[in-house]
Amino acid sequence: MDISKNILKILRNKKIEFFAGVPDSILKNFSNALSKLSNKKHIIGANEGGAVSLAAGYHLATKKIPLVYLQNSGLGNTINPITSIIHKEIYGIPMILFIGWRGAYNIKDEIQHKVQGKITLKQLSLLKIKYKIFKKKLFKNQLVELIKHTKKNNHPVAFLFKKGDLDSDKNQKQINKKYIDRSYFISELIKNSKNSKIIATTGFTSRELFQIRKIKKFKNKKDFYMVGGMGHSSMVALGYSLGSRNQTICLDGDGAFLMHMGASVITSKFAEKNFKYILLNNGCHESVGGQPTSIDKINFKQFCSSIGYKKYFLLKEKKSIRKTLNLFLNSSGPAFLNVFINSGTLENLIRIKNLKELKKDFIKK
Repeated sequence: MDISKNILKILRNKKIEFFAGVPDSILKNFSNALSKLSNKKHIIGANEGGAVSLAAGYHLATKKIPLVYLQNSGLGNTINPITSIIHKEIYGIPMILFIGWRGAYNIKDEIQHKVQGKITLKQLSLLKIKYKIFKKKLFKNQLVELIKHTKKNNHPVAFLFKKGDLDSDKNQKQINKKYIDRSYFISELIKNSKNSKIIATTGFTSRELFQIRKIKKFKNKKDFYMVGGMGHSSMVALGYSLGSRNQTICLDGDGAFLMHMGASVITSKFAEKNFKYILLNNGCHESVGGQPTSIDKINFKQFCSSIGYKKYFLLKEKKSIRKTLNLFLNSSGPAFLNVFINSGTLENLIRIKNLKELKKDFIKK
């Protein structure tokens, strides 16, 4: 049984026709099923709070109930619009939240999901959001009950899914096959930035950097891995660069860049000569299912110039890596490098553990 298709059928029967959210690995099959809908029916947001606000606007125009999907790590991003716009004590806007529950009890998960996993139900309770935890034999009745509740009370409700609840989508769509493999670029970056500190974004980027360091036996005391905090790597890198003389490289992804895009304005304004920003750009949320981002709409050369980056570099071909990296790394920052990469990652990708020990190594001068 394809549970995602059955869920969509129930939603359509209840006249729920608008979907917005940020892709999540637990909800991958559901969000990929939505990809067949038009842009007027399904929009992948830059961040979870924006998706909730988008859904609120849709309800104001149609009086219909929208659905927002997200990982529980992004629940914090939704709190401001929930408590100051859609809450039943403010405007009272009905809405369904589908939440991928990472770090759920009795489920083995990565260390960065444990804290959020433990407090997710408490957060929902504090927000007075009625919730159901998905049960395979009961999900139809559970969903119908939640829909009735949000409609009656004009307040959001939540349906929580744990790892393995929904069918996995093994036919992940691959994007960009003609550019540079991320792992190859990272290897070249390590070779050419021996005296630099690297702060890497969450997902495959941090994990590949960690694995390449380990396999090729590069010294592993120059990296800070953002195993969580999607969209915040540039701010961490900026803060580090302002307190250190080391050349600081932010290694970011396009989905994370879009999530908190305003950070670029801050980094370009306050960063000094030692700040370098690298965007690994494959046009998709790859580590959670390959759903597309809207990164292709940005003219990065104009964007970087308009907000104050001193130098902009573009890299699309493998043969140009060393030359471009040399120019970029030896330029006076803040500098921005836009790297077009292929989808796909290393086999048997390692999970990063012992985070406190890694932090100790990183902060040693």
